[in-house]
Amino acid sequence: MYVVLGANGRAGGEVARALIERGEAVRVVLRRKEQGEKWTAFGAEVAVADIDDADAMADALKGAQAAFLLNPPPASGDPFARTEELGAALADAVRRARLPKIVVLSSIGAQHASGTGVIATLNRFEALLDGAAPATAFLRSGYFVETWGEVAETVMSESVLPTFLEPSQKIPMVSTIDVGRTVAALLCEEWTGKRVVELSGPEDWSAGDVASAFADVLGHPVKSMLVPPEQRAAILAGEGVPHEVARALLGMFEGIANGLFVRQGDSEQRRGTISLAMAVERLVTTGGR
Repeated sequence: MYVVLGANGRAGGEVARALIERGEAVRVVLRRKEQGEKWTAFGAEVAVADIDDADAMADALKGAQAAFLLNPPPASGDPFARTEELGAALADAVRRARLPKIVVLSSIGAQHASGTGVIATLNRFEALLDGAAPATAFLRSGYFVETWGEVAETVMSESVLPTFLEPSQKIPMVSTIDVGRTVAALLCEEWTGKRVVELSGPEDWSAGDVASAFADVLGHPVKSMLVPPEQRAAILAGEGVPHEVARALLGMFEGIANGLFVRQGDSEQRRGTISLAMAVERLVTTGGR
C-alpha cells in the first residue's frame, strides 16, 4: 500500500494515477471524504486527515510500505512559519507510523537556504523530514510546465504569454506527468538512507520556448511578454494573493533571475519524457486546468 498526499493537486494527482496504472494499491489522504469520490472510482482507498494533524496523519500512514509527501503551495500567512509547523507534524507522523520509506517533493534550487523565495521553504522542509524514515528520497523537481496553465486563457485569447521569467533564460522545467511517474518509480525502488534526485524534462526550456509551443499548438504566433518587476506585486495583489505569499513568490522569480534555480550537481539526475509540446497541448485542451 502506497499513501499519497495532495492527490487533488497537480503533482499528487499524477503520483496517484501513476501508481494505480502500475497496479499498486493506493491510499489517498484528503481533507474531506467527499473529495475522494473519483479516487474511490479508480480503486483507491481514501483516508481523511488534515496534513498538519500529526495524530490523524500517523493513522493515515499506518500499514503503508511508502508514502509521497509534499509541502502544499502557500495560500495565506507566512510560508516559512507554515513549513516549520507542517514539516514537524509530518516528520512526527512518519516516525509514529514506523513508515519505512518516503518520497518528498522538493524543488531544484532547494540546496539554497535563502535567496530563492518560496523555494527556500523546501530547504527547511527537507531538513525537517531528513531521517524521518529509514529510506528518504527528496525529489527536486524543475518548474512545472503546468504552471503556465495559469495564463493559458490569456495566451489563447490575446496571443501573449505574460511571464515573470526572462523570456530567453532556459531553466529546468518538467511536466507533472513525469513527476508522477518518477515518484511512483522511486516509491517502488528499494534503497536505504537518503537520496536527492533532481528531475527535469527532456531538455531545459525558457518562457520563449513555452510561447513557441503555444504558437505551434494554436496555429498562430504567440509573443512572450516580460512583466517588469515593479508591476508584479500589484498584479499578484489584484489576483488576491496575500502579501506574505506574494513576497515569497516574487523572491522565487528573483532567485531564478539571479541564477540560483540550478541543479546541485552531485545529486542523482533524471529527465522525463514528456515534451514541452505535449504538455502545452494538454493545457490548451483542458483550458489550462
